[in-house]
Amino acid sequence: MAHIELKEIAHSYTNQPKDTSDYALKRLSTIWEDGGAYALLGPSGCGKTTLLNIISGLIRPTQGKVLFNDMDVTELKPEERNIAQVFQFPVIYDTMTVYDNLAFPLRNRKIPEPDVRQRVHEIAEMLELTPDLNKRASGLAADAKQKISLGRGLVRSDVAAIMFDEPLTVIDPHLKWRLRRKLRQVHERFRLTLIYVTHDQMEALTFADKVVVMTEGEVVQLGTPEELFENPAHTFVGYFIGSPGMNFMPCQLDGNTAVADGMRIRLDEKIARKGASIGGKLELGIRPQYLGLKTLPADNGIPAAIQAVEDLGNMKIVTTKMGPYTLRVKLQEYEQVLGEKAWLVFPPEKTKLFSDGYLVG
Repeated sequence: MAHIELKEIAHSYTNQPKDTSDYALKRLSTIWEDGGAYALLGPSGCGKTTLLNIISGLIRPTQGKVLFNDMDVTELKPEERNIAQVFQFPVIYDTMTVYDNLAFPLRNRKIPEPDVRQRVHEIAEMLELTPDLNKRASGLAADAKQKISLGRGLVRSDVAAIMFDEPLTVIDPHLKWRLRRKLRQVHERFRLTLIYVTHDQMEALTFADKVVVMTEGEVVQLGTPEELFENPAHTFVGYFIGSPGMNFMPCQLDGNTAVADGMRIRLDEKIARKGASIGGKLELGIRPQYLGLKTLPADNGIPAAIQAVEDLGNMKIVTTKMGPYTLRVKLQEYEQVLGEKAWLVFPPEKTKLFSDGYLVG
């Protein structure tokens, strides 16, 4: 396994980039710990596949260095970096059996056949492929073929890292959870360094120990799922993580109070003081599950109108209008919402302040 470090990496697909708008991947430095499970998360076109391809060696970065265990590998080809890759669509040999597909990467490296057999059976058992080992890959369903592709990436124990580029896209939704769980089991058992690219927050948060959130060619936060949810470092993280995402409102500060269109919302004293010293474009943010909703006047409650109530079975999503702002509240299934009037309560410890898009904290 490898400790991977990116030093001042940036990449442009133009020959002579002139400014940051010419870069698909803007300058970043980050460290991927040996044996960690990471996810690269962001919308299409944000630069996550470019970043993955730079780590794997498919792309040489315009600027910066890639280090594996403190060795500069920036100029090395993928095969020289000792990595495995699993792509969006299965890469397998249809005419081979499942066993031979899994064994191929090991035999290609002259691994003794008893060791090949042991490793193939180990991975096949974990991916529930044992009943299919003697079958030709061509006759299997799409999900089984992708499991073979996953197995080909996982079967080698000597790789520096395994890269997954949206590997579950072709899998039926009801099977995705099982395969993610299998990947977690493989990681926990072998402590492989795994890097997983996806635009699906559920995939990222249930797979990874740490998630790298990207937008417009930038890494805006690297953190655990809990850190991303509780303390989003950027408004994009607050919006992108969670369903529905974080509520935002522009505001100004008046002492320990945020003022949004004349409505006053109390903040944590230290946060308000720091926000005042930083300045910039200020915004309030609060998660829908932390925004309180009362149907009778409440202390520190701000009047709002109820516009819609969506009953999702295990929860309710209430859409409210507070002045010019549309805010969503997430309630427990048993909580009743009556009438058209409400009072919204902002707990200071859960109300975040952002300056020019970045968390004040």
